[in-house]
Amino acid sequence: MPERNYVERATLLDVAHHAGVSRATASLVLRNSPLVADTTRQRVLASMQQLGYVYHRTAATLRTQRSHTLGLIIPDITNPFFAELTLGVEERLDKDNYVVVLVNTSEALDKQGRILTALQENNADGILFCPAEGTPRETIETLSSRQLPVVLVVRYLFDIDADYVGTDNVLGARLATEHLITHGHRRIAFIGGPATSSARHDRLIGYRSAMEQHNLSVDEALLPTSPTTRDGGHRAILSLLTEHEPPTAALCYNDVVAFGVMLGLQARGLIPGQDFAVIGFDDIAEAALWHPPLTTVSIAAHQIGTMAAQRILERIARPDDLPQRMILPPNLVIRCSCGTHSSGS
Repeated sequence: MPERNYVERATLLDVAHHAGVSRATASLVLRNSPLVADTTRQRVLASMQQLGYVYHRTAATLRTQRSHTLGLIIPDITNPFFAELTLGVEERLDKDNYVVVLVNTSEALDKQGRILTALQENNADGILFCPAEGTPRETIETLSSRQLPVVLVVRYLFDIDADYVGTDNVLGARLATEHLITHGHRRIAFIGGPATSSARHDRLIGYRSAMEQHNLSVDEALLPTSPTTRDGGHRAILSLLTEHEPPTAALCYNDVVAFGVMLGLQARGLIPGQDFAVIGFDDIAEAALWHPPLTTVSIAAHQIGTMAAQRILERIARPDDLPQRMILPPNLVIRCSCGTHSSGS
């Protein structure tokens, strides 16, 4: 078929004529349907490229009421944990031809509000949502009232029934704290995290449970909040070391905070794993490469992302489903920073 010169945007019908197939077949190719023979698919794809065909998503959205776009809202894009989670989300959603719009709130409620509004204005099919510190339950109630599918990821909101995918933070913190107690520590700090975070709340429950089980008192002065950054951990440990009875070990809100704690210890001439035991939370890839390698609670960020993506697809397909809480079990990965050198749990 001879080439045609298009001044206007090429349509799917133009592609079909150019490739010598029906418009229905061209549409199946566009949707990556397995019903189309590979030779036909390649011919249609070649025609799309030659004609400069661009999928008109806005028109398709009007027809199907689906944009095939999902929002992923996270509080800290600099934290490698969220990079691993995002990869899990994108890999799963790509299989269903969804585009993921990744947005970062920096724990700012006003910014989070603007992001949620923008996603709704642009017809997002749903939102995977790790809420910023202090997010009110009304935020989720408003989204639900507008029939927008939402899955909470890593952090949940108290007293609201919504889909949630995360880890057993209580168990993870208990495992880590018991490990430190078993190795002789009695003054154990819990460092970092936002004061109102559900993750910090649950991890403190696990920490307190282990301390109480061993008849150890909990000193509230050893439980500082901090930004979830290296600087947050660094500042917190320097302050704790000035206590009349400083701690000898710390369970940190996440690995990044733990890195800051170890840097602070080294700045005071203390060797992590020898003079002071440190355990993180997350098991990001960098943890095994740190010096010394960081003992941490592994919570499978990639798998959480994959499961959250699967759940949002199910919620979109079946909007009347009852909300589900999907909790992955944690695992304590023992490295050198806690003073022991075995591997495992």
